[in-house]
Amino acid sequence: MNKTELPPLLHMMRRLIAEPSVSSVSAEWDQSNVRVIDLLQDWLHNLGFQTEKLAVPNYPGKFNLIATAGSGPEGLVLAGHTDTVPFDSSRWSTDPFELTERDNRLYGLGSTDMKGFFALVLEAIRDLDTGKLRQPLVILATADEESSMSGARALADAQKQLGRHALIGEPTGLKPIRLHKGIAMECIRITGRSGHSSNPSLGNNALDGMSLVLAEILQWRNELATRFSNPLFEVATPTVNLGHIHGGDNPNRICGQCELHIDIRPLPGMDLDELRRELDRRLQRTLHSTGLKLECHSLFGGVPAFETPASAAIVQAAEVLTGHSAEAVAFGTEGPFLQQLGMDTIIMGPGSIDQAHQPDEFMAMEQIEPGITLIKQLIHRFCMT
Repeated sequence: MNKTELPPLLHMMRRLIAEPSVSSVSAEWDQSNVRVIDLLQDWLHNLGFQTEKLAVPNYPGKFNLIATAGSGPEGLVLAGHTDTVPFDSSRWSTDPFELTERDNRLYGLGSTDMKGFFALVLEAIRDLDTGKLRQPLVILATADEESSMSGARALADAQKQLGRHALIGEPTGLKPIRLHKGIAMECIRITGRSGHSSNPSLGNNALDGMSLVLAEILQWRNELATRFSNPLFEVATPTVNLGHIHGGDNPNRICGQCELHIDIRPLPGMDLDELRRELDRRLQRTLHSTGLKLECHSLFGGVPAFETPASAAIVQAAEVLTGHSAEAVAFGTEGPFLQQLGMDTIIMGPGSIDQAHQPDEFMAMEQIEPGITLIKQLIHRFCMT
């Protein structure tokens, strides 16, 4: 990128990264994203976009932004999230909230995941003549993607109509993604009766019950891998991970309660709620005659699996422009919620997912010029022809 183009973009990235907007399920980390939203709103308003700042219901301090230029039934939505993950400043070699240029890289929290994407979008549309748009161009900025996805969920719940084609600028090295797995995180709690370990009849051991549950989950995992497969994914089958377990308090006491947390990653075509019901039925049957109490609940709402047909116009355009066939990934995005609004959606943005959620997060500067060019080409294809 030449020097006449870079300074405005660097200024925008610096301003965005300097505004903390961590989202977390832990209250001590969670922050508002309003200052990032306000920055984007000001910049987009100055570029001739109509802006709408929307409070996310039941999430104080969280906001979405919809900025629109042009009108019509089709158009393109360029979407991203404004929040970042929590961080450990002691593991960073620079200030996470200060954009630092070094070794042809731009370092900072959110530089690639994904505040940097907004800077590229703003650079791409800086000289756009909005009067020549034949279909609308929408810039969407959401809240809390890294935790609850409350921003995207709120838009889906409200059935907010935005456009026909959507690009989510998550870091993919500017390669198109049209499928990803879903994610559910489930809590399984077994309650028995504590007692002295010298006499098992004095209690009902929750850990004994959990051993039966673990065996049943492993059997279920094997069955899911047999029933479902998609060779487009690196791990072609759905996965079930045993992630956390805790039970009891002392070796000489019968365990009165035990809790297990699991992670489920379903393939496209698998329904999260049906998986939860199937798991509950199997575990209820497993513990039916034990006298133990079983409780199952979700640790968060979950993200559905996502798939956009290979024949969709946005997929085919991205493949032609990048020279890469659309692929599949295991990580989740806001794609399923945009699909619920009637948009064919792809995931494609600058930077590498390997840098996301890491100390010394960076965007390689070699991604900037191709990223801006790609955004301009998509705007021309879907909004100006």
